[in-house]
Amino acid sequence: MTSTLPAATTPKVPAQRRPAPTTRPTGRTGPSRLRSSRSDLLLCGVLLVAILVVQGWNIADYPTLSDDEGTYLAQAWAVQEGRGLAHYTYWYDHPPLGWIQIALLTWIPAALSPESMTVGTMRAAMLVVSAVSAVLVYVLGRRLSLPRWAAGLGMLLFGLSPLSVVLQREIFLDNLAVMWTLLAFALAASPSRHLWHHFGAGIAAATAVLTKETMLFVLPAVLITMWRHSHRDTRKFALTGAITACALIGLSYPLFALLKGELLPGSGHVSLWDGITYQMTRPGSGFILDEGSGSWGVLQSWLYYDRVLIVGGLAGALLLLVTWRWSVTARALAGPSAAVVILALVALRPNGYLPAMYVIQALPFLALVLAGGTASVAHAVLRRRRSESEPRPLTGGRYALAAVLAIAAGAYVVPTSAPSGRCTVSHRRIQPARTASPNSWSPSCSAAATARNICICIISRSGCSETIR
Repeated sequence: MTSTLPAATTPKVPAQRRPAPTTRPTGRTGPSRLRSSRSDLLLCGVLLVAILVVQGWNIADYPTLSDDEGTYLAQAWAVQEGRGLAHYTYWYDHPPLGWIQIALLTWIPAALSPESMTVGTMRAAMLVVSAVSAVLVYVLGRRLSLPRWAAGLGMLLFGLSPLSVVLQREIFLDNLAVMWTLLAFALAASPSRHLWHHFGAGIAAATAVLTKETMLFVLPAVLITMWRHSHRDTRKFALTGAITACALIGLSYPLFALLKGELLPGSGHVSLWDGITYQMTRPGSGFILDEGSGSWGVLQSWLYYDRVLIVGGLAGALLLLVTWRWSVTARALAGPSAAVVILALVALRPNGYLPAMYVIQALPFLALVLAGGTASVAHAVLRRRRSESEPRPLTGGRYALAAVLAIAAGAYVVPTSAPSGRCTVSHRRIQPARTASPNSWSPSCSAAATARNICICIISRSGCSETIR
């Protein structure tokens, strides 16, 4: 007789989920956390209010109204009134998307008060562009792994630079193009790495180029940022999608000219080819390092307004690119550093044309690079080779050194009042683009200047500021 043992029974254990693996903090704030972080929102909001108050103060009267502003606003008025892309024959001097955006920005104020469609009044619309750009600088700084205070410093350097206070309040296409470029960088550095973010970066980059064509030089820096922040498995799709979106939207401009029969030169009509030829062959302003040339004068005016941001940002960009292999900060800021170097190389052309508003395109990247360099110095002083058993006197010495460096930097950057109300003045004459000469800078300025020859008196940062027309 065969007997069998009863089968062993074990109590059923309910299925349990494995605990989520813990990850170490990377110092990067994701988009959802950035939106829900009270500290980030509070800091960004306070800094934004300060920037808007400074840039909006006396915005209608300073600086002197320029002919470029009048031209762009008149073209925006023509778009609003349905009279075409310009109040005269549109001759493809710039892509029209820039003043189409100005038309949208000024549409509601112009509809409520048609008589207010003037340069001084409509400068208030540029505050919207300045606000969006300043917020994007902060967001980009956080996405590039800058600490909160460093991202805020970059936002302040960008929004409160004397160059920004003067140039960002003016109705220039460069200000709109910078806003779209910053959006492209922010989407390219998105920590969620969604493919549609990278597609959006390509669309924003194309919009920036169609707003001001010189932003084409910055596109390689956007690709560098996208390469660093995209996932290795989807990097090819991300870059292909971004480049395709950018190219397709950018080709809409020559397609528009082709459909109108104005792509190539011909009798009785303007052409895109003639517009490009004019821009490429316009009279140069000399080498930027050749003392006495027009470009040298433009550089001196920039340095009068903000020597710290230009010199410090350029030196910081070169240092970050040199230390790219072994510096975490250098790798994080590779895109902005590349943008600064590329724009500097373009300005160093032997006999190129260098307008005064060209520096607008470099301001956000100079600010981010300088803020990143400051964060690196702070980390080296306060955290480098620091252990938990470090003696208190040594820790106190670290903070004391950091305080001394901060006070020294603040004493150098913060302007002082001018003694006896005297100012150091350098005069510049701005002429229309078609009649600009390489030696348009002169040592004297007449107060009886005409509308086509506007003399702007550039004052040093330690004195008062005044504009003579």
